[in-house]
Amino acid sequence: MILKEKLGERFGYFKNMGVNNVRELIQLLKKKEKLAELSKIDCFSGDYLTILLRELNSTLPKPNKLTDFVEISKDTIRKLEAIRIVNTEKLYEKIIKKADRIELAKSTGIDIQEILNLTKLTDLSRIKWVGATYAQMLYDLGVDTVEKVSKSDPIDLHARINQMIKENNIFKGAIGLNDVKILVETANELPLDIEY
Repeated sequence: MILKEKLGERFGYFKNMGVNNVRELIQLLKKKEKLAELSKIDCFSGDYLTILLRELNSTLPKPNKLTDFVEISKDTIRKLEAIRIVNTEKLYEKIIKKADRIELAKSTGIDIQEILNLTKLTDLSRIKWVGATYAQMLYDLGVDTVEKVSKSDPIDLHARINQMIKENNIFKGAIGLNDVKILVETANELPLDIEY
């Protein structure tokens, strides 16, 4: 498989360019001029970079639209949209540190508690396969950060999630125990970037 060839050489090159993580590599490869420039280098010839970008994109969760969080006020959404923050990916960089959140609250007029709620929903949204509804359920259960999900007992969390689904008629069906085990495992793979 082309992706497994010359790993040391290829990723050594990216490291020398100052690329330190998947997001930075994706941002680099999305730039057409950079992609064309890199394609001229021997170790990146052929379709390697295109295939790599496709694979990298598949590893990251899709950002949740802020409008999909039903418990966040329309006024808050409107204020964030005014500064071009429309999803969890765009919000993420603005809420990592406490000082960042205080600044965001001051600059937008959004209550700091609402910013903290959005911070936790954004944190949960970093877990692959966690959409807005799933993030809200976890938040409502008090499992409101990646760290708390990572430390959860999958069997207990599974029971609590399905009880909430049933009691609140959130959707038909249930979430399987295996899905919750994968949720906890995936949360354990994420860095705990957000300062609480």
